[in-house]
Amino acid sequence: MLGSGAVVTRDIRSSRWWARWIARRLMSREASALAVLDGIAGVPRLILRDRDSLRRSWLDGEPMQRSRPRDLRYFRDAARLLRQLHRRGIAHNDLAKEPNWLVTPTGQPAVVDFQLALHAPGRGRIFRLLAREDLRHLLKHKRTYCAPHLTRRERTILASPAPLSRIWMQTGKPVYLFITRRILGWADREGAGDR
Repeated sequence: MLGSGAVVTRDIRSSRWWARWIARRLMSREASALAVLDGIAGVPRLILRDRDSLRRSWLDGEPMQRSRPRDLRYFRDAARLLRQLHRRGIAHNDLAKEPNWLVTPTGQPAVVDFQLALHAPGRGRIFRLLAREDLRHLLKHKRTYCAPHLTRRERTILASPAPLSRIWMQTGKPVYLFITRRILGWADREGAGDR
């Protein structure tokens, strides 16, 4: 799934010396998740991971906020993709961000940015809560672009965010965004058209 053969490289050598341990940790989480998800269509392929860099395949597509998918099939396929991630014990943890969802040139869903992913082979209680939040975030996007097709069950899920999610949004997420965007200067640019 290399498309044009382009790759995405995260290189932490340009990070501030005191933030490199954080950068390594986030890079390690992404590498672990991509290794576990190897072979799933719609997920980047891990190419190389060393101490200071990670290279993964580039996925062609537009970010959700630009492509604005209104086809119910997109959301059905996205739910199927999410189930594949969860079956392998990966909770993405950052699917509220529309840029992490791509619409490929063939109209299929793809997911990028696995820095916050949790790999839990045993799929215990915390994993199940986080996997449910992954689904709830997908349903929020479905509500935005394809609201008439929400089921009663989906509306119930949307109405009940996990307490863990509320705590994260108020405490951890602002810190994460500050570190990755401001300090490390990271941004996933699939579909941005500026390459």
